[in-house]
Amino acid sequence: MQTAWHVVLPHAKSGVLAAIILGFSRAVGETMAVILVAGNSAQLITSPLQGVRTLTATIALEMGYADGRHANMLFSIGIVLLVMILILNGLILYVRRRSGEDSE
Repeated sequence: MQTAWHVVLPHAKSGVLAAIILGFSRAVGETMAVILVAGNSAQLITSPLQGVRTLTATIALEMGYADGRHANMLFSIGIVLLVMILILNGLILYVRRRSGEDSE
């Protein structure tokens, strides 16, 4: 850990900073693209061809003016998204480990 902290990180600082900036830019760009493509319609749908509003788009569009309970609900949406990602990552790791055991 000390080697990584004192030797590797100082030499890779510009690359790490660039990766963080690109990561944030990518997240914002993908969210905006999803908002535009999905239709940004905050209503219950009755047909798969109607526009929708994704959870990420809801957070991005409403956080600027959210207050009180509204802001709490947007943070709750973020927690739901985090849990969904953790479950998906866990499933992927499980499948990769199972397939790795079968090949040995």
